[in-house]
Amino acid sequence: MVRFLTAPVRVRVPATSANLGPGFDALGLALNLHDEVTARVAGTGIRLTVDGEGAGELPIDDAHLVAKCMLATFDRLGGRPEGLELACHNNIPQARGLGSSSAAIVAGILAARALVEDGPQRLPDATVLELAGEIEGHPDNVAPCLLGGLTIAWLEGGLARAVRLEPAAGVRTTVVIPTDQGLTARAREALPAQVPHPDAAFNAGRSALLVHALTSAPQLLLAATEDRLHQDYRAAGMPESAQLVRGFRRAGIPAVVSGAGPSVLVFATMDEIAKSETPVTSGWQVLPLDVDARGALVEVDLQHAERDPVAAGRAS
Repeated sequence: MVRFLTAPVRVRVPATSANLGPGFDALGLALNLHDEVTARVAGTGIRLTVDGEGAGELPIDDAHLVAKCMLATFDRLGGRPEGLELACHNNIPQARGLGSSSAAIVAGILAARALVEDGPQRLPDATVLELAGEIEGHPDNVAPCLLGGLTIAWLEGGLARAVRLEPAAGVRTTVVIPTDQGLTARAREALPAQVPHPDAAFNAGRSALLVHALTSAPQLLLAATEDRLHQDYRAAGMPESAQLVRGFRRAGIPAVVSGAGPSVLVFATMDEIAKSETPVTSGWQVLPLDVDARGALVEVDLQHAERDPVAAGRAS
């Protein structure tokens, strides 16, 4: 039997940037911009509110990604509660290449686990990563969202795996975010089924160099962020993003498309960007973001909890 807590839980999850240039579908970085979900077992059905990014656009029923992931997680844990109250406060821009879907997936899984009395024992951290990667389809964003810092993610036997590394103190990040949204699926459709062997070899070397640059030698980031596997193929679908990346790089500033775009991740401070005189057109937001070192955080609020968890719910 699944026993649910009556206290609300809060989950805070960071934005993420995947690929980082050459580390396609493998490297990811957590950024200091967060969504927050507050959830509690109450009533019947799902009552959900959204404020901030996506308010008025995202569904407010069980079609919402956080709710869908919570229900899928409850099924893994052995049963669903009769009702849920969810409040989603979103700061991560939707569909901009900053991991909004991964943040929702991770938040939903962790919120559901936290609402079950022995949730962490039933669903260990490694299994959380596996489930998040299964839902997202690839682990490059969910890994830094869960673990914080810099992550290397891969699939082993179809299951998500990841390691966390500590970025060097000299790594500074700024994101340039457009008004228009992008679609990961459409960006993937632009990629060829095969790439030249020299390009694959080039990216293998640059990916290895990028790990070294991000953890030990930030002065090598310009060379380390060169890519031949995905950004040029996607450029026609996001010409302004591609133009920004080229402009920053011509000025000697490491810049890449963030995830599948259209946001741009720049390894520089606001002052360095301003001095580069790289033009950023109107409609784009320039936002300095530190690397998030902690990843997803879960808080169980016991202030209004009953003495014992409620043994409620129905079998999945």
